[in-house]
Amino acid sequence: MSLAPRNTLVHQVRRPNGRPTPQDFAFVTEAVPTPGPGTALVENLLLSVDPYMRECMDGDWELGAPLEGRSIGRVTASATPEYREGDLVLHRHGWRTHALIAPGEARVLPQVDGVDLSAFLGILGGTGLSAYVALTRVARLRAGESVFVSAAAGGVGSATGQIARLLGAARVVGSAGSAAKVAYLTEELGFDAAFDYHDGPLAESLARAAPDGFDVYVDNVGGDHLEAAIGGLREYGRIAWCGAISQYNATEPPAAPRNLFDLVEKSIRLEGFLVRNHRAVQGELEEFLIPHLTNGDIVDPQTVTDGFDGIVDAFLGMLDGRNLGKATVRLGLA
Repeated sequence: MSLAPRNTLVHQVRRPNGRPTPQDFAFVTEAVPTPGPGTALVENLLLSVDPYMRECMDGDWELGAPLEGRSIGRVTASATPEYREGDLVLHRHGWRTHALIAPGEARVLPQVDGVDLSAFLGILGGTGLSAYVALTRVARLRAGESVFVSAAAGGVGSATGQIARLLGAARVVGSAGSAAKVAYLTEELGFDAAFDYHDGPLAESLARAAPDGFDVYVDNVGGDHLEAAIGGLREYGRIAWCGAISQYNATEPPAAPRNLFDLVEKSIRLEGFLVRNHRAVQGELEEFLIPHLTNGDIVDPQTVTDGFDGIVDAFLGMLDGRNLGKATVRLGLA
């Protein structure tokens, strides 16, 4: 006699003080839910772990409740005409093996020849959309301009550098956290220059990589990276502030940037944004990127953790910079 399938979820059970630890989470097992009228049951296949989730742990996520995150799954039972059994859907009920979705809570994904399903969590998902919005809507990159991107070997950073090149950037420079990542940026992703931010004063490393300055900075780090970028930006430069991973685990406010008045002196524009406010751009992103993805002009680097039991470690590893490209967790065949 076979056992009934079980649903495994991850709860946050306490607020972290600084860097999260495995003890901040708990795995909970319950019966797989049955879809009632107007809902569908999804078996999750791929889950996303992202830097923004660290901020959610400080108060946005309810303790002792299922967490959220972008997920791709297959509909296994449906009581709504919006989703059919077998549909592959993108939704936000992550950190669990099974989820109930209601109309409007998920997008049925297209199946595109030559495009892996995981790309809809990576360069065709919120990761790539963040990069595209930063460059086209916030910084308004123009052909012939130069770009600097921090955390360039991460999900958003690796997408930003490649998309900037496709948009006509004359020079793309990135920072990363190891010599191996620096080599990957320049040898595999087409960055013109990159540096390991551990290798000396950040402003000096950036000046060597971009001796003539740059026009656009896409910031995924904050703190001293933002300060160095302000110093290196040309007159009328633009900053698209996407994330601040250097600050998420901090227990004290960062000392930098200390040169904010340079924004005035050089007429620099700094604008922060949330990608969730730009979902209408998704179709444009796919129309632009899918041809480049299928013909090999760009790649979608991902660090994949196999098995749901590895999701906490995948999340903590991403915060520690152990990932190359997008960090995802694979639960089943996708």
